Amino acid sequence: MPTTLSTDVLIIGGGIAGLWLNARLRKEGFATILVESATLGGGQSVKSQGIIHGGAKYALHGALTGASEAIADMPRRWREALAGNGELDLSGVGLLSDAHYLWSPGTIAGNLTSFFASKAVRGRVDQVKGDQLPPALQHAKFKGKVYRLAELVLDVPSLIKRLAVLAGDSLLAGQRIEPLFEAGKLSGLCVDGRDIRAQRIVLSAGSGNAQLLQTLDISQPKQQLRPLHMVLVKGPTLKPLYAHCLGGGPKPRVTVTTHPAADGQWVWYLGGDIAEGDAMDRDSDAQIKAAQKELGDLLPWVDLSNAQWATLRVDRAEPAQSGLVRPDNAFLTDAGSLLVGWPTKLALAPDFADRVLATLKRDGITPGAASELPDLPRPAVAEPIWESVF
Repeated sequence: MPTTLSTDVLIIGGGIAGLWLNARLRKEGFATILVESATLGGGQSVKSQGIIHGGAKYALHGALTGASEAIADMPRRWREALAGNGELDLSGVGLLSDAHYLWSPGTIAGNLTSFFASKAVRGRVDQVKGDQLPPALQHAKFKGKVYRLAELVLDVPSLIKRLAVLAGDSLLAGQRIEPLFEAGKLSGLCVDGRDIRAQRIVLSAGSGNAQLLQTLDISQPKQQLRPLHMVLVKGPTLKPLYAHCLGGGPKPRVTVTTHPAADGQWVWYLGGDIAEGDAMDRDSDAQIKAAQKELGDLLPWVDLSNAQWATLRVDRAEPAQSGLVRPDNAFLTDAGSLLVGWPTKLALAPDFADRVLATLKRDGITPGAASELPDLPRPAVAEPIWESVF
């Protein structure tokens, strides 16, 4: 086995952003190697709720923000890819729901919020009633209002598997990463004893970027972590629900997505305000009790007496922002041959790839001579979190 390889682009990090970028580059004719130290998608990606946002939840205070404008085109791009005629062929990836919903529980504040949101997203919201409601809300006791968003919810584990297929032979399981320098400039990385030289190196390892930057003795960009304390509920009486439940503030009171477990039961995955703020100070039992009360208040007709409960702490990695604010777009910066970035959210993986491709074009980087890859140790695909916590 050769100990020295050459490629056009060396990607570190096998989450959705890295895998999407890898597939885009290969489609454009670039040779790539993607290095993952654990499992593909096993960091933030597999812990995502799978929502391909179109910006509605970022306009809940009644005005479009930079984030909602930047993300507005993402659902279209993902739909085209899922249909097999987009920038990537994602046909076969599971579509959990063709729409996500804004759900007002009937309070005055919630109704006002949903009204402003429907105006702010400029026609991308339609009110639904009766049998058009999500199955979990089709109950005589439900008195709220529901708006259908032109968004979608993906089965993230099947997305990871599809992107791994599109990666072909470019994936490498690697633990120890060290810099390679030529004439005082970074020319590649040594991965578990393999010297890999590349025209450009992309760090897309989520929270792992911080350690990689330290290894490379690079101080900028800085990283921030946005902690979440998610809740999972599994039970025989659950019905599908994909919705932001609106409160009176700028964040959803709770965001629910529904995922199929291997035993045929549904799992509700709860984010939104229930997973932020005070949730960080609660232990698992206290967080479960808070979620039980919230669901009991919002959905009293749902029988949760035989449900199983679990919590999951997630650190969402982003470029550091003043006041820990959420970045509006995917982020990418460069220093010589090194590109460092964070997609900031699942839906923006195509935007992240756009930024890398634009940087390569700016720098005149084109597909060049690359090594024929030997059989490389391949990282495994992460299992769904609801299979590991229950």
